[in-house]
Amino acid sequence: MSDSRRFAATLLAATPEAPDGLTATVPRQLVHRASLAETFLTGLTAGEPDRFTVFAEWPRAHQLHVSPDRSAYEPLLVAETARQAGTLLAHTAYDVPLGHQFVLKEARISAFTERLAVGRTPAEPVLHVSVTDVDHRGARPAGFRYEAEIRLDGEPVAAAEMAATWTSAAAYRRLRGGRTAATVSPLPAPPGLPPAAVDRALPEDVVLAPSGHPDRWRLRVDTGHAVFFDHPLDHVPGMLLLEATRQAVRARTADGPRTPVSFHALFHRYTELDLPAWIEAFDKTGAHGADIQVLGHQGDSTVFECEVGTVDG
Repeated sequence: MSDSRRFAATLLAATPEAPDGLTATVPRQLVHRASLAETFLTGLTAGEPDRFTVFAEWPRAHQLHVSPDRSAYEPLLVAETARQAGTLLAHTAYDVPLGHQFVLKEARISAFTERLAVGRTPAEPVLHVSVTDVDHRGARPAGFRYEAEIRLDGEPVAAAEMAATWTSAAAYRRLRGGRTAATVSPLPAPPGLPPAAVDRALPEDVVLAPSGHPDRWRLRVDTGHAVFFDHPLDHVPGMLLLEATRQAVRARTADGPRTPVSFHALFHRYTELDLPAWIEAFDKTGAHGADIQVLGHQGDSTVFECEVGTVDG
Protein backbone atom coordinates (compact mmCIF):
# COMPACT_ATOMS: atom_id res chain seq x y z
CA MET A 1 0.00 0.00 0.00
CA SER A 2 1.36 3.45 -0.93
CA ASP A 3 1.94 6.09 1.72
CA SER A 4 -0.95 8.19 0.41
CA ARG A 5 -3.36 5.25 0.47
CA ARG A 6 -2.20 4.24 3.95
CA PHE A 7 -2.73 7.82 5.14
CA ALA A 8 -6.22 7.90 3.65
CA ALA A 9 -7.13 4.59 5.22
CA THR A 10 -5.96 5.84 8.60
CA LEU A 11 -8.10 8.95 8.32
CA LEU A 12 -11.17 7.00 7.27
CA ALA A 13 -10.77 4.56 10.13
CA ALA A 14 -10.49 7.46 12.55
CA THR A 15 -13.79 9.02 11.52
CA PRO A 16 -16.18 8.96 14.50
CA GLU A 17 -19.37 6.96 14.07
CA ALA A 18 -21.39 8.27 17.00
CA PRO A 19 -21.76 11.64 18.66
CA ASP A 20 -21.92 10.60 22.30
CA GLY A 21 -19.00 11.91 24.29
CA LEU A 22 -17.12 13.30 21.29
CA THR A 23 -14.37 15.73 22.16
CA ALA A 24 -12.95 16.30 18.67
CA THR A 25 -13.94 17.05 15.10
CA VAL A 26 -13.64 14.65 12.21
CA PRO A 27 -10.22 14.72 10.48
CA ARG A 28 -9.98 18.10 8.79
CA GLN A 29 -8.65 16.56 5.56
CA LEU A 30 -12.01 14.83 5.07
CA VAL A 31 -13.86 18.16 4.86
CA HIS A 32 -11.12 19.93 2.86
CA ARG A 33 -10.11 22.29 5.63
CA ALA A 34 -6.63 23.13 6.88
CA SER A 35 -7.82 24.68 10.15
CA LEU A 36 -9.39 22.69 12.96
CA ALA A 37 -11.30 25.84 13.93
CA GLU A 38 -13.04 25.78 10.53
CA THR A 39 -13.95 22.08 10.79
CA PHE A 40 -17.54 21.92 12.04
CA LEU A 41 -18.37 18.20 11.78
CA THR A 42 -17.96 15.81 14.70
CA GLY A 43 -19.16 12.44 13.40
CA LEU A 44 -21.49 10.42 11.24
CA THR A 45 -23.57 7.27 11.20
CA ALA A 46 -24.96 5.35 8.21
CA GLY A 47 -28.47 3.96 8.05
CA GLU A 48 -30.30 2.72 4.98
CA PRO A 49 -28.45 2.85 1.66
CA ASP A 50 -27.58 6.46 0.79
CA ARG A 51 -28.99 7.70 4.12
CA PHE A 52 -26.71 9.19 6.76
CA THR A 53 -26.77 11.18 9.97
CA VAL A 54 -24.01 13.76 10.31
CA PHE A 55 -23.23 15.52 13.58
CA ALA A 56 -21.77 18.99 13.90
CA GLU A 57 -20.89 21.71 16.35
CA TRP A 58 -21.30 25.42 15.66
CA PRO A 59 -19.11 27.93 17.52
CA ARG A 60 -20.66 30.73 19.56
CA ALA A 61 -18.37 33.27 17.91
CA HIS A 62 -17.11 33.38 14.34
CA GLN A 63 -16.07 36.30 12.15
CA LEU A 64 -18.38 35.24 9.30
CA HIS A 65 -20.87 32.64 10.47
CA VAL A 66 -22.16 34.39 13.59
CA SER A 67 -23.85 37.80 13.44
CA PRO A 68 -21.68 40.79 14.43
CA ASP A 69 -23.57 41.11 17.73
CA ARG A 70 -23.07 37.35 18.36
CA SER A 71 -26.79 36.77 18.76
CA ALA A 72 -27.52 34.51 15.78
CA TYR A 73 -25.98 32.02 13.39
CA GLU A 74 -25.81 33.16 9.78
CA PRO A 75 -27.71 31.12 7.15
CA LEU A 76 -24.47 30.63 5.20
CA LEU A 77 -23.18 28.54 8.11
CA VAL A 78 -25.79 26.03 6.94
CA ALA A 79 -24.20 26.07 3.48
CA GLU A 80 -20.68 25.50 4.83
CA THR A 81 -21.85 22.72 7.16
CA ALA A 82 -23.71 20.99 4.33
CA ARG A 83 -20.68 21.39 2.04
CA GLN A 84 -18.46 19.75 4.63
CA ALA A 85 -20.99 16.94 5.06
CA GLY A 86 -20.81 16.22 1.34
CA THR A 87 -17.03 15.95 1.25
CA LEU A 88 -17.04 13.78 4.38
CA LEU A 89 -19.55 11.37 2.86
CA ALA A 90 -17.77 11.32 -0.50
CA HIS A 91 -14.54 10.19 1.14
CA THR A 92 -16.01 7.82 3.72
CA ALA A 93 -19.06 6.32 1.99
CA TYR A 94 -18.36 6.65 -1.74
CA ASP A 95 -14.64 5.78 -1.85
CA VAL A 96 -13.45 9.11 -3.25
CA PRO A 97 -9.67 9.23 -2.65
CA LEU A 98 -8.10 12.05 -0.69
CA GLY A 99 -6.43 14.47 -3.07
CA HIS A 100 -9.34 14.53 -5.51
CA GLN A 101 -10.55 18.01 -6.42
CA PHE A 102 -14.18 18.87 -5.69
CA VAL A 103 -16.32 21.34 -7.64
CA LEU A 104 -19.52 22.71 -6.15
CA LYS A 105 -22.09 22.88 -8.96
CA GLU A 106 -25.26 23.88 -7.14
CA ALA A 107 -26.24 24.93 -3.63
CA ARG A 108 -29.74 25.51 -2.32
CA ILE A 109 -30.26 26.42 1.33
CA SER A 110 -33.09 27.82 3.39
CA ALA A 111 -33.17 28.66 7.07
CA PHE A 112 -35.67 29.52 9.75
CA THR A 113 -33.58 32.43 10.98
CA GLU A 114 -35.72 32.88 14.09
CA ARG A 115 -34.51 29.42 15.20
CA LEU A 116 -30.80 30.17 14.72
CA ALA A 117 -30.17 32.06 17.96
CA VAL A 118 -26.76 31.55 19.58
CA GLY A 119 -27.16 29.91 22.96
CA ARG A 120 -25.00 29.69 26.08
CA THR A 121 -23.14 26.68 24.69
CA PRO A 122 -22.11 25.82 21.11
CA ALA A 123 -25.02 24.50 19.06
CA GLU A 124 -24.93 20.82 18.07
CA PRO A 125 -26.90 20.49 14.83
CA VAL A 126 -27.76 17.11 13.36
CA LEU A 127 -27.93 16.71 9.60
CA HIS A 128 -30.17 14.00 8.15
CA VAL A 129 -28.65 13.47 4.71
CA SER A 130 -30.07 11.64 1.71
CA VAL A 131 -27.93 11.09 -1.38
CA THR A 132 -30.45 11.27 -4.19
CA ASP A 133 -28.34 10.85 -7.32
CA VAL A 134 -24.85 9.48 -7.94
CA ASP A 135 -23.07 10.11 -11.25
CA HIS A 136 -20.53 7.54 -12.42
CA ARG A 137 -17.56 7.70 -14.74
CA GLY A 138 -17.06 4.08 -15.63
CA ALA A 139 -17.33 2.06 -12.43
CA ARG A 140 -16.36 4.91 -10.11
CA PRO A 141 -18.60 7.67 -8.71
CA ALA A 142 -17.77 11.07 -10.17
CA GLY A 143 -20.32 13.26 -8.42
CA PHE A 144 -23.55 13.30 -6.49
CA ARG A 145 -26.54 15.30 -5.35
CA TYR A 146 -27.71 15.20 -1.76
CA GLU A 147 -30.30 16.74 0.52
CA ALA A 148 -29.93 17.56 4.19
CA GLU A 149 -32.44 18.46 6.86
CA ILE A 150 -30.72 20.29 9.71
CA ARG A 151 -32.16 20.04 13.22
CA LEU A 152 -31.27 21.62 16.54
CA ASP A 153 -32.63 19.92 19.65
CA GLY A 154 -34.89 17.90 17.37
CA GLU A 155 -36.41 20.96 15.72
CA PRO A 156 -35.93 21.67 12.00
CA VAL A 157 -33.93 24.88 11.54
CA ALA A 158 -32.72 24.66 7.93
CA ALA A 159 -32.54 22.58 4.78
CA ALA A 160 -29.90 22.20 2.10
CA GLU A 161 -29.51 20.59 -1.30
CA MET A 162 -26.08 20.35 -2.89
CA ALA A 163 -24.60 18.98 -6.10
CA ALA A 164 -20.87 18.41 -6.50
CA THR A 165 -18.45 16.63 -8.80
CA TRP A 166 -14.87 15.54 -8.28
CA THR A 167 -11.86 14.58 -10.31
CA SER A 168 -8.37 13.29 -9.74
CA ALA A 169 -5.53 15.72 -9.18
CA ALA A 170 -4.00 14.80 -12.55
CA ALA A 171 -7.27 15.34 -14.42
CA TYR A 172 -7.79 18.62 -12.59
CA ARG A 173 -4.36 19.87 -13.66
CA ARG A 174 -5.23 19.10 -17.28
CA LEU A 175 -8.63 20.77 -16.89
CA ARG A 176 -7.02 23.89 -15.46
CA GLY A 177 -4.28 24.04 -18.07
CA GLY A 178 -1.56 24.06 -15.44
CA ARG A 179 -3.10 26.86 -13.37
CA THR A 180 -2.30 26.26 -9.71
CA ALA A 181 -2.32 28.30 -6.52
CA ALA A 182 1.44 28.67 -6.95
CA THR A 183 1.35 29.86 -10.57
CA VAL A 184 -1.68 32.19 -10.56
CA SER A 185 -1.03 35.80 -9.54
CA PRO A 186 -4.18 37.16 -7.82
CA LEU A 187 -5.20 40.74 -8.50
CA PRO A 188 -4.71 43.13 -5.56
CA ALA A 189 -7.87 43.48 -3.48
CA PRO A 190 -9.45 46.92 -4.01
CA PRO A 191 -10.80 48.98 -1.09
CA GLY A 192 -14.10 47.55 0.03
CA LEU A 193 -17.46 48.97 0.99
CA PRO A 194 -17.86 50.19 4.58
CA PRO A 195 -18.36 47.08 6.76
CA ALA A 196 -21.63 48.40 8.18
CA ALA A 197 -23.07 48.63 4.64
CA VAL A 198 -22.87 44.84 4.31
CA ASP A 199 -23.52 43.94 7.97
CA ARG A 200 -19.93 43.00 8.72
CA ALA A 201 -17.79 44.05 11.67
CA LEU A 202 -14.34 43.98 10.06
CA PRO A 203 -13.10 45.60 6.82
CA GLU A 204 -11.19 42.43 5.90
CA ASP A 205 -14.47 40.49 5.75
CA VAL A 206 -15.94 42.78 3.08
CA VAL A 207 -15.92 41.09 -0.35
CA LEU A 208 -17.50 43.89 -2.42
CA ALA A 209 -15.88 47.08 -3.70
CA PRO A 210 -17.72 50.11 -5.11
CA SER A 211 -18.21 50.34 -8.87
CA GLY A 212 -19.99 53.67 -9.19
CA HIS A 213 -23.33 51.92 -9.71
CA PRO A 214 -25.63 51.25 -6.72
CA ASP A 215 -26.47 47.67 -7.75
CA ARG A 216 -23.10 46.60 -9.16
CA TRP A 217 -19.85 45.92 -7.35
CA ARG A 218 -16.35 44.66 -8.02
CA LEU A 219 -15.69 41.34 -6.31
CA ARG A 220 -13.04 41.91 -3.67
CA VAL A 221 -10.84 38.83 -3.25
CA ASP A 222 -8.23 38.67 -0.50
CA THR A 223 -6.34 35.38 -0.81
CA GLY A 224 -4.92 35.96 2.67
CA HIS A 225 -8.38 35.70 4.27
CA ALA A 226 -8.20 33.01 6.94
CA VAL A 227 -11.69 31.58 6.29
CA PHE A 228 -12.27 31.86 2.54
CA PHE A 229 -8.67 30.85 1.81
CA ASP A 230 -8.10 28.50 4.71
CA HIS A 231 -5.73 26.75 2.27
CA PRO A 232 -4.24 27.87 -1.08
CA LEU A 233 -6.61 27.79 -4.07
CA ASP A 234 -6.27 28.53 -7.77
CA HIS A 235 -9.76 30.05 -8.09
CA VAL A 236 -12.38 31.92 -6.07
CA PRO A 237 -14.18 29.47 -3.75
CA GLY A 238 -17.93 29.01 -3.91
CA MET A 239 -18.42 30.09 -0.29
CA LEU A 240 -16.87 33.48 -1.08
CA LEU A 241 -19.31 33.88 -3.97
CA LEU A 242 -22.20 33.06 -1.65
CA GLU A 243 -20.91 35.65 0.81
CA ALA A 244 -20.71 38.16 -2.05
CA THR A 245 -24.36 37.35 -2.75
CA ARG A 246 -25.27 37.95 0.88
CA GLN A 247 -23.39 41.25 0.94
CA ALA A 248 -24.94 42.40 -2.32
CA VAL A 249 -28.40 41.92 -0.85
CA ARG A 250 -27.37 43.80 2.29
CA ALA A 251 -25.83 46.65 0.29
CA ARG A 252 -29.03 47.36 -1.62
CA THR A 253 -30.94 49.96 0.38
CA ALA A 254 -33.40 51.42 -2.15
CA ASP A 255 -36.27 49.36 -0.70
CA GLY A 256 -34.97 49.29 2.86
CA PRO A 257 -32.65 46.73 4.47
CA ARG A 258 -33.24 43.07 3.56
CA THR A 259 -32.03 39.93 5.33
CA PRO A 260 -31.27 36.87 3.17
CA VAL A 261 -32.90 33.65 4.40
CA SER A 262 -32.61 31.38 1.34
CA PHE A 263 -30.12 30.93 -1.50
CA HIS A 264 -30.23 28.93 -4.72
CA ALA A 265 -26.89 29.19 -6.48
CA LEU A 266 -25.66 27.69 -9.73
CA PHE A 267 -21.91 27.75 -10.39
CA HIS A 268 -21.26 27.71 -14.13
CA ARG A 269 -17.48 28.00 -14.35
CA TYR A 270 -14.41 28.81 -12.29
CA THR A 271 -14.07 32.40 -11.13
CA GLU A 272 -10.42 33.22 -11.72
CA LEU A 273 -8.18 35.06 -9.29
CA ASP A 274 -6.24 37.03 -11.90
CA LEU A 275 -9.19 38.66 -13.66
CA PRO A 276 -11.68 41.19 -12.28
CA ALA A 277 -15.14 39.85 -11.47
CA TRP A 278 -18.33 41.82 -11.01
CA ILE A 279 -21.43 41.25 -8.90
CA GLU A 280 -24.82 42.71 -9.72
CA ALA A 281 -28.19 42.41 -8.02
CA PHE A 282 -31.71 43.22 -9.11
CA ASP A 283 -35.29 42.48 -8.15
CA LYS A 284 -36.64 39.34 -9.73
CA THR A 285 -39.33 37.00 -8.48
CA GLY A 286 -38.18 33.39 -8.61
CA ALA A 287 -39.07 29.99 -7.25
CA HIS A 288 -39.29 29.15 -3.53
CA GLY A 289 -39.98 32.74 -2.47
CA ALA A 290 -36.88 34.27 -4.06
CA ASP A 291 -37.17 38.01 -4.68
CA ILE A 292 -33.61 39.09 -5.60
CA GLN A 293 -31.34 37.79 -8.36
CA VAL A 294 -27.56 38.09 -8.01
CA LEU A 295 -25.22 37.44 -10.95
CA GLY A 296 -21.46 37.11 -11.08
CA HIS A 297 -19.64 38.10 -14.29
CA GLN A 298 -16.06 37.72 -15.43
CA GLY A 299 -15.14 38.89 -18.91
CA ASP A 300 -18.02 37.97 -21.19
CA SER A 301 -19.17 35.05 -19.05
CA THR A 302 -21.67 34.60 -16.24
CA VAL A 303 -19.72 32.58 -13.69
CA PHE A 304 -22.55 32.08 -11.21
CA GLU A 305 -26.11 33.08 -10.49
CA CYS A 306 -28.09 33.01 -7.28
CA GLU A 307 -31.74 33.53 -6.40
CA VAL A 308 -32.18 34.91 -2.89
CA GLY A 309 -35.21 34.95 -0.65
CA THR A 310 -35.28 37.81 1.86
CA VAL A 311 -37.25 39.24 4.75
CA ASP A 312 -37.41 42.79 6.09
CA GLY A 313 -34.63 43.93 8.40
